[in-house]
Amino acid sequence: MITEGILNINKPQNMTSHDVVSVMRRTLGIKKIGHTGTLDPMATGVLPICIGRSTRIMEYLDLDMKQYRCTMVLGVVTDTQDVWGQTLERFDTSQVDEEKVRAAFAGFHGVIDQKPPMYSALKVNGKKLYEYARAGIEVEVKTRKIFIKSLEIEEINLSAEEKTVTFTVECSKGTYIRTICQDAGDFLGCGGTLKSLVRTRSGIFDIASAIDLESLKGWSLEKIELRLQQTFEPLVHFGKVVADQIAAVQFASGWHLPLDKCEIVKRPEYEDGSFCLPMREEYKKAYNVFGRIEGKEVFLGVAFYDDNDKKLVADKVFYVR
Repeated sequence: MITEGILNINKPQNMTSHDVVSVMRRTLGIKKIGHTGTLDPMATGVLPICIGRSTRIMEYLDLDMKQYRCTMVLGVVTDTQDVWGQTLERFDTSQVDEEKVRAAFAGFHGVIDQKPPMYSALKVNGKKLYEYARAGIEVEVKTRKIFIKSLEIEEINLSAEEKTVTFTVECSKGTYIRTICQDAGDFLGCGGTLKSLVRTRSGIFDIASAIDLESLKGWSLEKIELRLQQTFEPLVHFGKVVADQIAAVQFASGWHLPLDKCEIVKRPEYEDGSFCLPMREEYKKAYNVFGRIEGKEVFLGVAFYDDNDKKLVADKVFYVR
């Protein structure tokens, strides 16, 4: 019986992220399942699904950088910033050349301010923005800081009737790729809208190892279990310590754990840019805590190092005797 773990699912088009969770609940017969990093219904790609007790680490996975492959269409502006919305305007693109396209994307790097689209699930005063948009109500949407680690243009096609640009971007949580398309189109003076979007990576999970959702429905529980990632595996930016059996049992019982009483296997580390965005200060000093129990190395939980007490203080404990 599967009680916890993480599956890397390839979300199909025309499904919400919550739809995928519903399928997984029916397939596994488990109610406590959640996803990390919402994908729009028309987007596809990597969607980590946390099962059972592993749902408790979902907040940590928000730190992970995401990678997307996007194709945008030039000369079109829609109300949703993608081709599935209502077309508002069309523009001539005859004056656009490759040099101008590259200049339009040159500013998308590092920490930038981005204004979330009206057709999004972001909440303002307890209500989702798309609810305001569908009701025709205008609300003030403030810009948010996002981090773009890299943006690489893969193809510029200006010869076809439909002018397109395909690019890959690695970015932080909360980045709207369709807004990048619109902003680049605004820079060019011809408008731009998202045509296709695939999330190719989220943290340690990549598209090459993602599981087709329809195929998974026919798998046995044994086959599914073989593809499960353990709860601690995605937490690669956290440090790692190992405690002896006595200290491990005490930690699992709520005691603080002196760092000098542990074997420090790895110090916490983060990808470039992680500190540029709002995050709990404790995450910068987070450790995966393991214990040697009955001759085996067992994952106990996640703890934050306290500078004052020089001890690890449990944030989430997973080990149960």
